[in-house]
Amino acid sequence: MKKYWGHIVDVFHREVFDGEIVVEEGRIKQVKRCELPDNGKAWPYLMPGFIDSHVHIESSMIAPCEFAYMAASHGTIGVVADPHEIGNVLGIEGVDYMIESGKNATFNFCFAAPSCVPCCPPDIETSGAVIDAAGVEQLMARDDIGVLGEMMNFPGVLNGDPEVMRKIHAALKHGKPIDGHAPGLTGSDRERYALTGISTDHECTTVEEGRACISAGMKVIIREGSAAKDFDKLCPLIGESPNMVMFCTDDCHPDDLVRGHINMMVRRALAKGYDLWNILLAASINAQRHYGLDWGMLQEGDAANFIAVDALNTHFRVLQTVIKGVEVFDCNASFGSVRQYHVHSLENHATFFPNRFEAKPITEEDISLDVSKLQTLHVMLATDGSLYTGHDAIKVRYNLFDGSRYPWGEVQKMVVLNRYQPDARPVVGLVRGFNLTHGAIAASVAHDCHNIVAIGANDEYLVKALNRVIEMKGGQVAVADDEMTDLALPIAGLMSPLSGHEVAYRCLQLCEMARRAGCPMHAPFITMSFLCLPVIPELKITDKHLWDSKNMKVVVG
Repeated sequence: MKKYWGHIVDVFHREVFDGEIVVEEGRIKQVKRCELPDNGKAWPYLMPGFIDSHVHIESSMIAPCEFAYMAASHGTIGVVADPHEIGNVLGIEGVDYMIESGKNATFNFCFAAPSCVPCCPPDIETSGAVIDAAGVEQLMARDDIGVLGEMMNFPGVLNGDPEVMRKIHAALKHGKPIDGHAPGLTGSDRERYALTGISTDHECTTVEEGRACISAGMKVIIREGSAAKDFDKLCPLIGESPNMVMFCTDDCHPDDLVRGHINMMVRRALAKGYDLWNILLAASINAQRHYGLDWGMLQEGDAANFIAVDALNTHFRVLQTVIKGVEVFDCNASFGSVRQYHVHSLENHATFFPNRFEAKPITEEDISLDVSKLQTLHVMLATDGSLYTGHDAIKVRYNLFDGSRYPWGEVQKMVVLNRYQPDARPVVGLVRGFNLTHGAIAASVAHDCHNIVAIGANDEYLVKALNRVIEMKGGQVAVADDEMTDLALPIAGLMSPLSGHEVAYRCLQLCEMARRAGCPMHAPFITMSFLCLPVIPELKITDKHLWDSKNMKVVVG
C-alpha cells in the first residue's frame, strides 16, 4: 500500500481539494479529503494522466517500450496506437511485434487493427504486406486489439465497397470503435461517412470542418504532430464542444517527443484561456470514455494511473507519473520501471528485429529525367508543417536538359524506389519547397507503404543518399557537400532499437545536415515522407507513378 498527498484535481466534480490517495495492488483504494501536513513543503497537484488518442508509434522511430519511457516523462499514461506503418511493411506480424514490445513497459496501450493495409490498390503503390477483411476480422476478435484503425479509404466507405464494409462490420460486431480519416469531407458525405459507425476524425484542419464533424456525431481528435499542426485552428472546439474533442500527436518525431507530448497541448490550451476542466476532458477523460478504457480517472476503484504536477497554469511541470500503481517517472529520480527492455547487441540486429528489404543499389543513369521542349512537367508543392501538397504544371520552353543539373533553382528531383522487389525501377518526380542546393536527404520512412524516398540537388547526391539507405536496409540519410550523416532503422526500416534520447539526438543531426544542404524546413524528413501518401491531396508520388489524389488518377506528363 502506498499513499500520495496533495491537491487532488477531481475532473468529475470540477473541484480541487486537499487530500490523500491510497494505492493498493495497482488500483486506487481510497480518495480521502484531509488537511495536508504543514511541513513547509509545496504539495503537488494530483490529476488524471494524459492520453494520446491517436498515434503511430513507428513515427517516433523507437520501439513501443522506449516510446512509453519517453511519453511517461511528460505525464502521458497511455496511447491509442495504430500500428498502420509497420502493418504496411510486415502485416499482422508487424502488429504482433508492436504489441509484444509494448508488454515490456509499464504503460497503457490500446492497439488498433490497421484498416487500410495498403491504403491504396497495388496499381497505385506497392506495400510489403496486405491485411484484408479476413485479417481485420481476425484482429478485431482479439482481446489485445481495442479499435479499428483510421479508415482512410473514405471513397470506399461512401461507395459501399464490400471489402471496406466487411472491415467496418467486423468492428461493430465486436463492439469496438472505428477511427476515421476523411480530410475535407463535409455536408452529406460527412454524415454518410459517420452513419457507417465511424466515430472520430483527426484530419480536420479548419474549425468549420471540425464543427461539421461534430454535427455528424463524430469526435474531433485535435492533432499537433511534428508535420501536421492543427491545434491553433481547432482549439475553439475545446470551449464549444468539450465532450467531443480529444488530443493527439498522430506522427511525433523523436526530437519533438523528447521535448514534450500531450502536456504541451495542455499548456497551450491553458495559455489561450480555455477552462481547465474542459482541457482535462480533452487530454485525459474523453479518450477513456470513447474507447472504453479502464485507465483511471482518479476515482476510488480506478486503475492507479495519475500524475503529479507542480501547478495548474501554463508553466506546470510534471513531477511524477504513476502507472498501474508503479512510479514510472519522477523528476528527481529514475526508477526505470517503464523501460524494462534491453538490446544486448546491435551487431546482429537482423536476428532480433523483423524487416522486409529487398532493394538493390541504383545508379545515376537509373534516375535520369529526359525533358523535351513544350513538355508539361508536374511539380509537387511541399509546405513545412502540412501533409497537403500543391500541384504546379510547368510548360518547358527549351530543348536541352542535363539530368545532373536542374534548370530551376527552387525545384529538386525526387525519387521513390520500391524496397520490396530487388528488380524495381525508381520513379522520378519534381518537388518545390525543400530548397536543397548542395545535398540530398533519403529515407525508408515513406507513408504509407514505406518504400525508399529521396530528394536532392543533383543525381550524385541523390544516389549517394538513397544507396546508403539500401546498404543499411532501412534508415534516414542526409548529405551536404562531401559529408553524410545517417540513422539506421533495422526494425522494419521504421524504428531504431536505440534509446529515445539517442535517436532524438541523431535526428537533430540529420536535420542540421539537411539545413546545411539548404533545406529550411523544421521537419524535412516527415514532410518528405508524406509526399508519398496517395490518400491526402493533392499531388503525390509513389513507387508506381505520380498520383493526383484529388481526382484519384495517374498524372501523365
